[in-house]
Amino acid sequence: PGVIRDVPSPLPARVGRVTFRALEPPPMHAPRSLKHEYELYVEREIEEYKDSIPRAALLAIGDEAVATLRRQAQTTLTEMVLWEEVDRLIAARLRLPAYPTWRRRRLKLLAAMRQPERWGLTASNPIARELRELSEGSEGEHVLVAGATDESTAMYSAALGCSVTAIAPEEDAVERVMSAALAAGLGTRVRGCVGGLEEWAPDVALRAVVCTPEAFSGLTPDARDQAISALQSATLDGGVHLVQTIVAGTAALTLDELRARYAGWRVSVERTSAEAATFLARKAPGGH
Repeated sequence: PGVIRDVPSPLPARVGRVTFRALEPPPMHAPRSLKHEYELYVEREIEEYKDSIPRAALLAIGDEAVATLRRQAQTTLTEMVLWEEVDRLIAARLRLPAYPTWRRRRLKLLAAMRQPERWGLTASNPIARELRELSEGSEGEHVLVAGATDESTAMYSAALGCSVTAIAPEEDAVERVMSAALAAGLGTRVRGCVGGLEEWAPDVALRAVVCTPEAFSGLTPDARDQAISALQSATLDGGVHLVQTIVAGTAALTLDELRARYAGWRVSVERTSAEAATFLARKAPGGH
């Protein structure tokens, strides 16, 4: 059998090529403070600058830092103090904004990213609606996006403050999600895994699961049953599963099959276009 693989990305803590179960639980237990996000932003900008310049240029900044520190007679010159001064000089060269300025810009951007239209979704879309209602309860809820063929659902979930796991068989699809998350400053809220649902073992309690039609394609009926059962068991009471289906044409799971597999859940179907619908199932207290 295959194993879940994490993809190479600019977020090494979240990505590697190992069995998913072997990964330590990701640090997604609580939303990060804006202050901490700012510190990560400054660190990333400084490190990227260091990587972009020749070694001679970096040594020259080191010489400047030594000269500055020697003028400060009360400062003991240690390696840590030296590197802190190097970082300070680089931050000044890059004209990185102070925290209050960055915070004001960040809050404005976060407000814009919480609009579903930014990610190609409409406010009336059942997935956008359910994710928005979910986020109003508390931040940090865990959302699984399976069969992620684009980044819209994962990014919208992360922008709302959810912790997101995006899983897809195609490595480039997962890399696309991770790159978009990093570019939007949401990388700490998203982790990407390459593989199929039949290979994934939930390691966190889920509040929502969003599956595209591709999430179940290629699976045998037994594998589909096993995957859905595992997701149902990992979902908290009141949690929701949203499965995008194809109304006409070939589909891995029909609406009738979904209704049968979600017996005991509160289910409904919302047509999103002439060709597609979203199957919505909410877990009742004590459900499986």
